[in-house]
Amino acid sequence: MGETELLITLILFNLFFLLFVVAVMVYIRKYKQRKKEYLNDIEVKNEIHKRELLATQLEIQQATMQQIGRELHDNIGQKLTLVSLYTQQLLYENKVPEVSERIEQVSQIINQSLQDLRSLSKTLTNDNINQKEIVTLIQEEADITNAFKKCHVDFKHNFQQLDLGFVHKNVLLRITQEFIQNSIKHSQCRNIFISLNTSEESLWELNLKDDGIGFNHSANISNGIGLTNMKNRAEIIGARFSLESEENKGTTLNIILKRQP
Repeated sequence: MGETELLITLILFNLFFLLFVVAVMVYIRKYKQRKKEYLNDIEVKNEIHKRELLATQLEIQQATMQQIGRELHDNIGQKLTLVSLYTQQLLYENKVPEVSERIEQVSQIINQSLQDLRSLSKTLTNDNINQKEIVTLIQEEADITNAFKKCHVDFKHNFQQLDLGFVHKNVLLRITQEFIQNSIKHSQCRNIFISLNTSEESLWELNLKDDGIGFNHSANISNGIGLTNMKNRAEIIGARFSLESEENKGTTLNIILKRQP
């Protein structure tokens, strides 16, 4: 074999080797790309499954609460109404002033209990949420808290009307209730500030802040049931959930639902 043939053989060998290396690199690159796409697909499917599971849990919870509300209204409510009628009859038939006064007190207690039961039943059956605007629902929670005079709740918003469905209103209301309860119970706060705003970028943005003692994120309280419930509710509707807390500087919760492009 001459030098020319040897040189051609070496060149062809190197060329085939180079092509082989390139082919292997292309294969590895495509393999990694397909693997990445597969993992992304799995992640998306897991996220969808997680949201569907959370939504199902919420539906089961709502159905259960509605059933309890109906039972309270139809069963216990009717019995209390009957007792109220009996006390009114006793009050009419009784002629002893001292006894009449006691009967009147019992009647007032029964009527107040019946009113509270109806209010609870209405809340559990979701009629309250369906029939009212979200600003009204949150303001009612603020008024209830302020009536106890343990902590002052200040609520502000930047719109006249926000057209939301039941699920969104329910999520916003329950998160607000959970935050208020946690703040009063754990933070020793004096004030809670709530704002619900809308903008060109976001359908709505809920911001809750207290001036309490705060907590360390590494502490067990950061993984508590209340925080988990709020985060899960936000995830159900695809809202971004952000919690910041620092010892002696209070806690801030921000939840944003971006507008669809």
